[in-house]
Amino acid sequence: MSEANTVIPLREHQEPATQEPRRFKVFTARQLDKIEQLQRLDDDARFAMRVVANVLPFRVNEYVIEELIDWDKVPDDPIYQLTFPQKGMLAPEHFDKVADAMRGGDKAEIDAAVAEVREALNPHPAGQMEHNIPEVDGEKIDGIQHKYNETVLFFPSQGQVCHSYCTFCFRWAQFIGDNDLKIATKEAGQLKRYVQAHPEITDILITGGDPLVMKTKNLRAHIEPLLELEQIRTIRIGSKALTFWPQRVVSDKDADDLLDLFREVQAAGKHLALMAHYNHWRELEPAIAREAIARVRETGAQIRAQGPLLAHINDNADDWARLWQTQVELGIVPYYMFVERDTGARRYFEVPLARAWNIYRDAMKQVSGLARTARGPSMSSHPGKVEIQGVTEVAGEKVFVLRLIQGRNPDWVQRPFFAKYNEDATWLNHLEPAFGEDKFFFDDELAAMED
Repeated sequence: MSEANTVIPLREHQEPATQEPRRFKVFTARQLDKIEQLQRLDDDARFAMRVVANVLPFRVNEYVIEELIDWDKVPDDPIYQLTFPQKGMLAPEHFDKVADAMRGGDKAEIDAAVAEVREALNPHPAGQMEHNIPEVDGEKIDGIQHKYNETVLFFPSQGQVCHSYCTFCFRWAQFIGDNDLKIATKEAGQLKRYVQAHPEITDILITGGDPLVMKTKNLRAHIEPLLELEQIRTIRIGSKALTFWPQRVVSDKDADDLLDLFREVQAAGKHLALMAHYNHWRELEPAIAREAIARVRETGAQIRAQGPLLAHINDNADDWARLWQTQVELGIVPYYMFVERDTGARRYFEVPLARAWNIYRDAMKQVSGLARTARGPSMSSHPGKVEIQGVTEVAGEKVFVLRLIQGRNPDWVQRPFFAKYNEDATWLNHLEPAFGEDKFFFDDELAAMED
């Protein structure tokens, strides 16, 4: 590395962390009864929580419990809804099946009921397993997804867990212990070899789980080989650590080493983007969360914020407007408002597309231009990222105006198309083409890709 690009150790140019180190303590489904704050709930509520936690993954740490949740507002508190299982997250028939098995106490019956319900929850939506995992010489490459030409998703095995789990997570199947449903790789060199064989790739998104649960030395082993590749322009890291464990970049033992790694990426001439997952403005309130943001930004890395629109958590314009405006004030770029995906606890969190668009529009009206960078509402669907651009009337027909922000075929990108207005629709597959058409413009080519 040239002298001009020498990485200055973080300790020489950055103020030391002001927060005292905190021990990371986590609770899983087996420790639900050890969470003191849950004792204020009645027996039925705690049993319902155990039922849902048998099906969907549960993991929460002490920082979230003590610093982010307002227990005087439970069950309506948004962070409580974000992290703790609720009865409505399962369909009544699914809940009853698992609950009856648990009351019976037979482990085999419980396991069978849980497996049946999980399979019904669409564990890998939008063709993640069938169409996104690349093949070389007829064999699938573990731990890599390549849906869009220029961007590859990489799933390091050490990062396939989170500091806490979100109850809405569309990758919930990563965390239930079923290797057939898990996307991950242990081989650090595999990604570099694949990228070198595909010159169209310019962006790497390291994702999970949460890659920032990894020790810095392990994350470095995946990132450093990429810095040698001229074709790579941007390295992205998808993470919710700035919310669920901001200590990761403030007071953990290797926090400074992690920030030095971020600087190393910048010094190598690559852009580093931390794709931070935020669901509510409350996540930005703690002093340590703001310190974490400041420390990341001092490395030259860009923080971009994304998250889905969720019933029970953030389904109102005021919360989104406050979230985006606060992010801008802290130096974060609002990036995406997603539509809750068709998997897991969707039935509990989904918001009709028409209402989603109204919430997005009403929130946009409340913020300045700098906060209007968030795209959405966007569906990460099988053909690509489909954005709802509005509701209007054309030739006497009420329609949704849609476009693809990203597509399996780059030629689909930015092409407007129309769907019949459906006030109950919550996903792309609920929509029908407008103006008497029998298919959307991409349907035939998409079908050919699947053959």
